[in-house]
Amino acid sequence: MNTGRFVFSQIMDILPKYEFDKCVQRYHGNYRVRTLSCYDQFLSMAFAQLTYRESLRDIVICLHALTPKLFHAGIRGNITRSTLADANEKRDWRIYADFAQVLISQARKLYANEDFGVELDNTAYALDASTIDLCLSMFPWAKFRKAKGAVKLHILLDLRGNIPVFIHISDGKVHDVNILDILEPEADSIYIMDRGYVDFRRLYALHQASAFFVTRAKTNFRYKRKVARSVDKTTGLIYDQDVTLTGVYSRQDYPVKMRRIVYRDLDTNKKYCFLTNNFFMPALTIAHLYKTRWQVELFFKWIKQHLRIKAFYGTSENAVKTQLWIAVCTYVLIAIMKKHLGLEHSLYTLLQILSISLFEKTPILQVFSQYDYNEIRDDDDKQLELFNF
Repeated sequence: MNTGRFVFSQIMDILPKYEFDKCVQRYHGNYRVRTLSCYDQFLSMAFAQLTYRESLRDIVICLHALTPKLFHAGIRGNITRSTLADANEKRDWRIYADFAQVLISQARKLYANEDFGVELDNTAYALDASTIDLCLSMFPWAKFRKAKGAVKLHILLDLRGNIPVFIHISDGKVHDVNILDILEPEADSIYIMDRGYVDFRRLYALHQASAFFVTRAKTNFRYKRKVARSVDKTTGLIYDQDVTLTGVYSRQDYPVKMRRIVYRDLDTNKKYCFLTNNFFMPALTIAHLYKTRWQVELFFKWIKQHLRIKAFYGTSENAVKTQLWIAVCTYVLIAIMKKHLGLEHSLYTLLQILSISLFEKTPILQVFSQYDYNEIRDDDDKQLELFNF
C-alpha cells in the first residue's frame, strides 16, 4: 500500500478483483452496461457504508464533491442518482452474495485460531435471526403482518472472529426454525441455538449428519431419565442426565437419547435447562458454550447500529438484498484488513476513523497509528469489546 494513494483505494486493494469479476460474469452483471459497471456500483455502495450515507441523493452529492479524486480511488463510471438506482434495482443481488462468500472464506482462514472464551477443538457456530422493519406501503413484497412489512436476516456466526458464514434473507413471516431445512451441517461442528429452534425432527437431522447442537429446553419438555451423572454443584451445575423423549410425536421425531443439563448462573441466580447430543464434553463447558451464543445477538445489534441496513436506498427486493449483501461484504472486508495489518483497534474504532479519512493520501497504517485510539472510550464500550477481534 503506497504513499500518495487514497485510503479508500488502499482498502479496496484487499479485494480479490478476479473473484469479483467471476461473480459478475456468472450472472451477466455487466451485460449491455455502458456507464456504471458492477464494480463501480460495489465501490459506491461500500463508500456509502463506510461513510454512513443515508440516501441515494446523499451518496451522489458526496461522490460529486469528490469527483477529481474518484478515478484514483478506483471509481471509473459516472455516478448519478438514476444510474445507481437502476443498478440496485436490476443488477442481480446474487453477484454480491457470492462475492460475500469469497470474502468470508478468506476471513475464516485468518481467524481460524482466534479464542472465543471456550477451549474447544470443534468449530462452534451461533445461529439466530433478526427482523428489520419496513414500511409495507413502500415495500409491498415484504409482507409480515396486516399493516407491517419486514425482512428477516438469518445468520450463522462462526464464533472464532464473529464471521457470518451463512446468511439467508427472507420475508418476515418465515419462522426461524425453517432455516434448519436449508442449512448444510458440518460434521463435528457445534450449533448453538435458542429454544426457538427446538424442533426434534430437525435436531435429529443434525444428529444424523454427525453435527452437535446445544439449545435450551422449552417449558413443556417431556422426558424420561435414563442416566444421571454426579456434578459439582459449587460450579452452578444441578443435573447432568441422559434422557429419552416421552411425547407421542417428539419420540418419533427424535428416537435416540439426548443429554439434559440443568445449570444455575451464579451471578444472576437464573436457572437454565440445556439439551445437546454431545455426551463427551464436560457439562460445564456446554453451559459456557451456550453463553457464547450472546455473540450473535451483539452482532445483530452492532451491524444495525454501525452499518446502513435499516434505511434502504431502494424499495425493490433486489435493491434491499443488494444493500444487505454489500453491507456484509464491507463488514468482512474491514475484518480482513484488520488482520492483514495486525491492528488491535476494535472494529467500531476502525470504522469511525475510516469514515473521515477515506480520501486522505496517507499510508493506511499511519492513519491508525497517529493516535492512541484505545484511550477514547464511550458508553458503548462494554458491548463492543466482543468485537475486538
